[in-house]
Amino acid sequence: MANPLGRYSSGSTHVPDYQHDGHTLIPRIGRPSSALASEVLGSNNDLLGRYFVENRVPVPFEDLSPHLVSALISTEDIRFRDHCGIDGRAVARVIIRTVLLSDQSGGGGSTVTQQLAKMLYSDRNFKDMNKVQKTFKLIYIKLREWITAVKLERAYTKEEIISMYLNKAEFVNNAFGIHAAAEVYFNKDQEALNIQESALLIGMLKNPSYYNPNRFPERGIKRRWVVLSQMKKNKVLTESQYDSLKVLPLGLQFRAVNFSDDKAPYLCDYLEKIVRDSLLELPECRRRDGSKYDIYRDGLKIYTTIDPVYQAHAEAAMMEQMKKIQARFFQVWKGRDPWTHRTGDATDEEIQGRKESLWKLVREGERFATLWPKFMDASVEKIKKRNDYELRSIDMERMLNEEKTPGSIAKMLIAKPTPFVTSEQATAYRRIMASKEWPDAKAQYRALTAAIKKQYAQPVKMKIFTWTNSKLEKETVMTPMDSLRYHRMFLQSGILAVDPTSSEIKAWVGGVNFKYFQYDHIQTRRQVGSTFKPFVYATAIAQQGISPCFEVYDNPVTIPARYMNFEHYTDWTPRNSTQTYSGARPNLKEALKNSVNTVSAYLMRQLGSTEPVRGLCDKLGIDSARQENGRYLILPGSPSMCLGAADLTPYEMTGAYAAFANKGMYGVPFVINRIEDKNGRVLWRSVPEEHAALAANADWVMLEMLQYNVKGAPGINTLKSQVGGKTGTTNNFTDGWFMGITPRLVVGTWVGGEDRWIRFLSLNDGQGSRMARPIFASFISRLEKDPKSGYDFNARFVRPTGDLMIETNCAAYESSLGPAGDEEDFAPDIYNDELDKDGDGPRKPTRPDDSFGDQLEGG
Repeated sequence: MANPLGRYSSGSTHVPDYQHDGHTLIPRIGRPSSALASEVLGSNNDLLGRYFVENRVPVPFEDLSPHLVSALISTEDIRFRDHCGIDGRAVARVIIRTVLLSDQSGGGGSTVTQQLAKMLYSDRNFKDMNKVQKTFKLIYIKLREWITAVKLERAYTKEEIISMYLNKAEFVNNAFGIHAAAEVYFNKDQEALNIQESALLIGMLKNPSYYNPNRFPERGIKRRWVVLSQMKKNKVLTESQYDSLKVLPLGLQFRAVNFSDDKAPYLCDYLEKIVRDSLLELPECRRRDGSKYDIYRDGLKIYTTIDPVYQAHAEAAMMEQMKKIQARFFQVWKGRDPWTHRTGDATDEEIQGRKESLWKLVREGERFATLWPKFMDASVEKIKKRNDYELRSIDMERMLNEEKTPGSIAKMLIAKPTPFVTSEQATAYRRIMASKEWPDAKAQYRALTAAIKKQYAQPVKMKIFTWTNSKLEKETVMTPMDSLRYHRMFLQSGILAVDPTSSEIKAWVGGVNFKYFQYDHIQTRRQVGSTFKPFVYATAIAQQGISPCFEVYDNPVTIPARYMNFEHYTDWTPRNSTQTYSGARPNLKEALKNSVNTVSAYLMRQLGSTEPVRGLCDKLGIDSARQENGRYLILPGSPSMCLGAADLTPYEMTGAYAAFANKGMYGVPFVINRIEDKNGRVLWRSVPEEHAALAANADWVMLEMLQYNVKGAPGINTLKSQVGGKTGTTNNFTDGWFMGITPRLVVGTWVGGEDRWIRFLSLNDGQGSRMARPIFASFISRLEKDPKSGYDFNARFVRPTGDLMIETNCAAYESSLGPAGDEEDFAPDIYNDELDKDGDGPRKPTRPDDSFGDQLEGG
């Protein structure tokens, strides 16, 4: 799970290294080991996130703030430079004042070295001991710590001991070591700590929980006074410095270590899995002894291509747009229920499926998991013992459904394209349902269901996501079910920015807020709509030399069943989303700009097969043969692919479009530059992959067409950059896309709901030009205006040398567009990218829903 400075892993943090010496245990003095956080770093080495058991990053002595060192020595061990691990004068003071005179103000006698020995090796477990036993063990421990302190002084320099001490110290609030403490309490690097900040942190060492300044600020101030006073006493501070510093406020900039505050949280969550489960498994990424590195303990450095400035601007652009369209979304859906709302083609089964999806989310939730053992553990154990099957909630649902609707399991077994259950599962279900344990299991599950439904109907105090304040959350009273529905109604976004010249990923935004919505939409497979059409056009231009000025009538185009090398079984005649055909004769530039479906169908028919387009997709990094759940992502032989009937990810689409901006050369987008161990040894380094995907002349034609697509588009017409792009909108306005390209940055943007019925109700609201394109325009505008970004808005696409062999001057193609009165202006975005699923005649065009009301979300 991600958190602001990293990810957590459970487990012990340190195993002392002991050696036996007769009847005593004396620590073997070697380099002390602690669990070190692994860091994800941006292209400028800025920290993006961490993975850790302990949020700890070691700091060498030479990098420590001198204020920390002087505060530590003044407060904890003024004769640190002079003793050999044990301060005789301090020990004598403790014996006389504390032991003999019972003066508790006499202070402690432990040196910094002794305290380090205690941190590293001491076992102070007095459980089940009486007073005498505790006393003898404490004396024994103290003697052993003294011996250890002397050994440490002989093994290390004074500077190394100071460094080890401050790196090992704990400061509560998941701050392990001085580096993390400075970040958590003051939101800065420890090198930048001033005197009073250093004094506060050093003061915490006496008892971090008791002097926790975030929870007990008055205690923190008093303890800081003590440290400042010791610094004055030992001539580190002058009287005037002390007087001015002691009255200052704490000045905390507290940042709790939680999972939602990474600079690139979705990326860090993705990298955690890739590095841990894939890269660190490689033979070349192991230690020299063959053992595997631990991402949570071994202090790895993961250097990425992410530019923190680009990342920040991408997130700001996303938030600006998503806040606006979410407000509009709540207005549109006021008084309507997305889980029961019927559109013209919604079936009863679909409505039922929506409702069941909520129950599925309940079953996947923490509350359900908490109740499961209470109601089901006994039944699960009995069934496992008799039937050798580990019962899950989905199994119970399927078997209960079989009782309600006999034959449902059989249907799941033969479902196409992929069965929902295996034959082994079906056999197990029948065996369990026939067993004597089934009635009890069924009764317990129904009791569990009743209990969880009651719990989900009970209003409770909670925090929920909101766009209405800067914290992006608010407290309210709401039932868990209403909370579930409320959060599912938020539109999501996925944004990926790639440098087309190097294939480096510069920004990765996987959703609107990682704390509340952790699914990464960079990896979401959604229908891509008209953003797929440039692949069809590029194929036709490359293979047949068609000019972008070539004109095609906007009339019905039919590809007969089994025509040439197509494999569809019935005649296919797609329609424009207006449900009409203009009869006009747009050229290819106009047709692509306005997503005219009939022209895409015409080009597909001219190609005579889907294979040329699939072949180009393969070259552009899109695996056309890939299947998921037994279903092709790009269906072979189906001409509907030309309208965007393909489920692809923003990662795949952005990589493919980057080739258009890179002279037809496709490079695999990558985000990890290299991985190093804590000593700087390179474990893994990326090797850029690039190959030719599209001939340079055809690529240039596509660049001109993509630039023509966005000519005059709102938000883009004010940019300084040379820009091209394509919008995409899918069936029922479920997905909005914009693929934008500049010479130095290609950005793929998707907007939609996590559930496909979470969508706008009209093209006016739900098209890609309204939902996704403004994010791109704002992102590029922010980069252009920020001199620190380094973004080159003066860069221009470079035309290939020589004759293109393809006519791009449309003066040569001017001709009549048809009879007067039959022509229609092709204004931007009047065409939706909806696919004609049934092909059974025209449907009534959907009308925009312009009704306004109070925001569902409120204040």
